[in-house]
Amino acid sequence: MSKARRHLSGRWALSVAAVGLGLIVGGKAACAADAVTLTLKGHQFTPSHAEVPAGERFQIVVDNQDDTAGEFESSDMKVEKIVAPRTKITVRAGPLRPGSYAFFDDYHPDTAHGTFTAVEPGKPAASGTN
Repeated sequence: MSKARRHLSGRWALSVAAVGLGLIVGGKAACAADAVTLTLKGHQFTPSHAEVPAGERFQIVVDNQDDTAGEFESSDMKVEKIVAPRTKITVRAGPLRPGSYAFFDDYHPDTAHGTFTAVEPGKPAASGTN
């Protein structure tokens, strides 16, 4: 292989690596840093309310500590996931406009429910809905 061809080949490999790294880093930057963890125990979510950043994707970890299946559902956020007994799931949500978004366990809607409030960075949460 000629010196010029090796140089181009090396540049191509560096370009591919840089693009790959950019996708990995860029993908992480597109999601809020800390996941919101909800525990499902006794057919109740704890916490039942959490603030999330408006305009950003975020992750929700649902830890079902019950011996029965549960479900994380939100019509407002268009999410529905079954959580097997004694397991955890991760749900990606957002970006959301500022406001309140209800969630519930469809198997136990009377006891397992809560809200997320999407707030703009640097602004306090306001009461009301989305």
